[in-house]
Amino acid sequence: MSAHKHREHLEKIKDAVVNTEELDESQKSDSVKRIEEWIAEDKAFGTLKEELLEVSEYFEVLFAELGLTK
Repeated sequence: MSAHKHREHLEKIKDAVVNTEELDESQKSDSVKRIEEWIAEDKAFGTLKEELLEVSEYFEVLFAELGLTK
């Protein structure tokens, strides 16, 4: 995946996290923090996905809705 596409996916996930009602404010804050770290450090998406699933199983649904599942 190109760096541009990778960043685009992360931004899409971040926007969805901010706008969801499925996560409480603490989960949103923690998730956005992790996503922003990934954007800054350009880490692998798979690792981020695993970390976000630790915050909430809801991310499995979110990734599917955003078309980001394999």
